Amino acid sequence: MSKTQTVSKLKKKLDALFSQYVRRKDADHLGFISCYTCGVSKHYKEMHAGHFMSRKHLMTRWHLTNVKPQCPGCNLFRAGEQYKFAIYLDQREGEGTAEEMLRLSNLTRKMNKLDYLDEIRAAKELIESLD
Repeated sequence: MSKTQTVSKLKKKLDALFSQYVRRKDADHLGFISCYTCGVSKHYKEMHAGHFMSRKHLMTRWHLTNVKPQCPGCNLFRAGEQYKFAIYLDQREGEGTAEEMLRLSNLTRKMNKLDYLDEIRAAKELIESLD
């Protein structure tokens, strides 16, 4: 493990890999995917990985239930459409899912370099499974 691999750099790398997986996993054969909250269809490279509970919460930051493809309009300009996001989580994933994400987000998660490296390895495997 190189000394240049700071926790901050590893977190950034994990964010990028996880985002790529979230945006690609349900894309069609041309790479298009619908925004979770408004339904607009765009190429996955134009979409964001939108978080229901903020990225500041490590317990849900890389949780597939908490992170869905969102268009820049919903994710940035409409603050993630959190209210709609919660409604759709409960409709599509089961009643109480939004509340469970809220509960999980309030738990503490401490991660060290090895934890990040393990998560990065797992994210790479998920991405490879798409190809």
